[in-house]
Amino acid sequence: MIKLIRSGVYYSEGRLVKENVAFMVEAKKRKAIQSTISYGILNSHNSGGEDNLKITFDGLVSHDITYVGIIQTAKASGLKEFPLPYTLTNCHNSLCAVGGTINGDDHLFGLTAARRYGGNYVPPHLAVIHQYMRETGVKCGSMILGSDSHTRYGALGTMAVGEGGPELVKQLLKQTYDVARPETIAVYLKGKPPKGVGPHDVAIALAGATFKNAFVKNKILEFIGPGIKNLSMDFRCGIDVMTTETACLSSIWETDDICRRFYKTHGREEYFKPLHPAEPAYYDGAVVIDLSEIQPMIALPFHPSNAYTVKEFISNAEDVLAETEKQGYALLKNPSFSLRDKVRDGKVTVSQGIIAGCAGGSYENIAEAAEILRGASCGNGEFELSIYPQSQPVFKCLADNGSVSSLMSAGAIIKTAFCGPCFGAGDTPFNNGLSIRHTTRNFENREGSKPSEGQLAAVALMDARSIAATAANGGVLTPATEFEYTRKIKKYYFDAEIYKNRVYCGEGKPDYDAEVAYGPNIADWPEQIALSDNLLIKVVSVIKDAVTTTDELIPSGETSSYRSNPLRLAEYALSRKDPDYVTAAKAVMADEQSRRVNGDLPAKVLKEAGVEIKSGTIYGSCVAAKKPGDGSAREQAASCQRVLGGVANIAVEYATKRYRSNLINWGMLPLVCDKLDFRKGDYIYIENVRKLISDGAKSLPAKQISRGKVKDIELGIGELTEEEKKIILSGCLINYNKNRK
Repeated sequence: MIKLIRSGVYYSEGRLVKENVAFMVEAKKRKAIQSTISYGILNSHNSGGEDNLKITFDGLVSHDITYVGIIQTAKASGLKEFPLPYTLTNCHNSLCAVGGTINGDDHLFGLTAARRYGGNYVPPHLAVIHQYMRETGVKCGSMILGSDSHTRYGALGTMAVGEGGPELVKQLLKQTYDVARPETIAVYLKGKPPKGVGPHDVAIALAGATFKNAFVKNKILEFIGPGIKNLSMDFRCGIDVMTTETACLSSIWETDDICRRFYKTHGREEYFKPLHPAEPAYYDGAVVIDLSEIQPMIALPFHPSNAYTVKEFISNAEDVLAETEKQGYALLKNPSFSLRDKVRDGKVTVSQGIIAGCAGGSYENIAEAAEILRGASCGNGEFELSIYPQSQPVFKCLADNGSVSSLMSAGAIIKTAFCGPCFGAGDTPFNNGLSIRHTTRNFENREGSKPSEGQLAAVALMDARSIAATAANGGVLTPATEFEYTRKIKKYYFDAEIYKNRVYCGEGKPDYDAEVAYGPNIADWPEQIALSDNLLIKVVSVIKDAVTTTDELIPSGETSSYRSNPLRLAEYALSRKDPDYVTAAKAVMADEQSRRVNGDLPAKVLKEAGVEIKSGTIYGSCVAAKKPGDGSAREQAASCQRVLGGVANIAVEYATKRYRSNLINWGMLPLVCDKLDFRKGDYIYIENVRKLISDGAKSLPAKQISRGKVKDIELGIGELTEEEKKIILSGCLINYNKNRK
């Protein structure tokens, strides 16, 4: 199905040629490098150098878990108005069902902030963040930055990047997004998907082939090739949004008449333009996907890259689920977790199906699911099916075209646009339940279970078509390719009046007299102090999992109501992975605050070990993990550590650029080591840290004090831009911008 080419390749006349076969002189190679779509878009937005880019985006987008913190940060840094289009959507905390009026207060904050600063505001239940931008915000050749990791509009010719909130703050303050020029990987599509195969099948296969080997990590995926013409726009967008799960930085696709028709349908044809690489174009590697060979796929817990064909999985279900259970025991430390009991008489049964969000809730996904379920029944047993159209225009067209009626008659529950099933704020399955979902992620506890209360469940990702086939089969896992149905669906139309009559469009029209409404749970960021000459760090948590997701650093789901209150949210930091973390971090912070008053460093063990701590030393905590930061772009994974006195992370490597950026923007050192040889309670002392960072040192000499013994170590810090150095030295992005005034 998928082949990886690890060497450079040239693309010409619709074919890929390996670099070691093509004869190209260096000058021609440089020109070929500049011939990709990616290179052209990046250069048109770059004010920096050839290798180190300084990008200014054309627009920003955030949802209601992130926009309050972003606007609060920008306001504290001197924000007067939004200098570029900024859209605030409400699709994560839209239920307003947890914490009284907390979520509603956030929404009112968003509306009044849009009025005050000149932005756009999309009310709850109207659209999920990425579908609204597809329908109204994309332009071929443009760039959009979003505070959600699945900010991907490459199939529509817009290069989009998901980052933590501080990177959006920089854009609001007319600063740039600084990044080393990323490598570009060609994703060469050929063939045509068989009936019953959908975009999630392709996406799961792609994640399975590329995530674990980091083949495309922090790179740009450029989709090219003859297979593109065989995919509808919904199909393309369904693949594109899931490129986040490969750990790539962004994506872009060739555009064609099918793409033009999408723009025309949405009344925006003037924003379409053809995008194609010039020939020959050079890529740093390639992923070749034969769409005709793709089969229905399933991504088993606990990652979208745990990919199997549905047939392969069913035929080996006992063995495969036994391995998954072992992962569950290791991750969740709960021996009662059970998956093999879902295998009955050679069949695999599931308890729930969900089709939702930016990946699953598209018109074609749901309409084709309706055809599969036409005249069928989901049954009246434990299996349940819920479907969330990704926007009200999509919902209206599905209703008018009869798909909603077919689904409801089959027993499916139709709900409004909401991202909750993607991050554990809705449709949490019962204990030991197995849910199949056409959503973006299936990390542990991502579906909302609470292991601390003895409640565990699991999610597998599948395409909407196979979910519908499973529903029609009473919850018995069934690939859609084995189900007879017609996939002929009615043409989609877009009703622009829905948004015209409900969305607040204040772009470029700030009202300086408008007041921003603050509910009682909306709090300012606590003040952070600048980095001192020397740094004493106490390791308060060590995580030795192969990968640590942002969901483990700060859980999703039940914490979402407190995303506007830094101190209340911080109480949940590492609560699933290391319940002692908050108490330990607070103790270090209390010691540091006492030191400021009394002038004494707290660590008696240091004196006993013979380590002399110089004056001008700041004391804080750190988390050590092998590979932290996979998953969400949420800045709170870092900021929660910071408001609890965190001064650093130590990692063998960081899972994503965006998590490392979040650490830097919150004034924390993104330290790296060759081996995670640390224990809870260890101390790390770095002399002259301020000067070392200011001078651009790539590694920091330090002393590690562990169990009374001292050894000299080197901790890497990697390449830092001049701005990143100043942010760390200032203590955080807010301080940096205050100092610039």
